[in-house]
Amino acid sequence: MTNTTPTNAADVTPPTDDETTADRPDLNAVVVERDSGSDECTLYPMEASDEALVTEWMTAEEGSYVRLDEMR
Repeated sequence: MTNTTPTNAADVTPPTDDETTADRPDLNAVVVERDSGSDECTLYPMEASDEALVTEWMTAEEGSYVRLDEMR
């Protein structure tokens, strides 16, 4: 299992024509690469306190997420 360096999720996907980076929340994205299964991506607020991080996060397994512009 490998953790990648956290990145700002707003930098991961360029905004669509009707969206700017100012419209997106400031999130960190951490991808855990698993040797025996699907990778996982966890998003959490950049400025969250330690207490907030206990509840303010979202994790998805590889294959369960899609590009936002594909769902519009």
